[in-house]
Amino acid sequence: MDKINVLIVEDHALTRFGLKTALEAHDSFGEIYEAENGERCIESVIEFKPDLVIMDLGLPGINGIEATRQIKSFDEKIKVLVLTSHKNESEVWDALSAGANAYCMKDIEPDKLIHVIEDVNEGAAWLDPAIANTVLKTITKHKTSKLSEDMNENKERIQLTDRELDVLRLIVDGYSNQEISEKLIVSIHTTKAHVCNILQKLSVEDRTQAAIKALKDGIV
Repeated sequence: MDKINVLIVEDHALTRFGLKTALEAHDSFGEIYEAENGERCIESVIEFKPDLVIMDLGLPGINGIEATRQIKSFDEKIKVLVLTSHKNESEVWDALSAGANAYCMKDIEPDKLIHVIEDVNEGAAWLDPAIANTVLKTITKHKTSKLSEDMNENKERIQLTDRELDVLRLIVDGYSNQEISEKLIVSIHTTKAHVCNILQKLSVEDRTQAAIKALKDGIV
């Protein structure tokens, strides 16, 4: 397996050092780059083209959400993993809407973070459990009768098959393609075909956007 090249974007030098040290201790990772603010982040993405960016939100100058948006505009294949202490509803939604592939809290265990990075690099979406609860509460809070009608219309219009709905539910739960294949006892080729069909039917570009749309529109 190819090594994962990572850019760490964090304005606190000690935190950057700790993250870099943790990543360098694992064989999964190749080059580890650093950026202390949003401007340097964008420059580094253009210069080094990392596979994945670990993004803090509270950056000086260009904040993490805007930096994420610019990264995805430059190359949507670059994965962005938000690592932050912020968990209010608006920032969670703003980060995910900007294209973040994962949202982790800074109290995550180092070994867990390594596994999340590896999974996200393989195409999985991941939400910290505390953030998942926030997302679900937000959806519940906005479920008015009008929204429920819209959800039903979306379900009828999109017309996912039962198997595609199974796959979409697992995408929302953060499963990678390989994990979905194992859980549903199908080939990886079949899973990828289902994911491709889901993205087309939902009119989205990646798995994270599919998960967000599925939750927002009540598809799963």
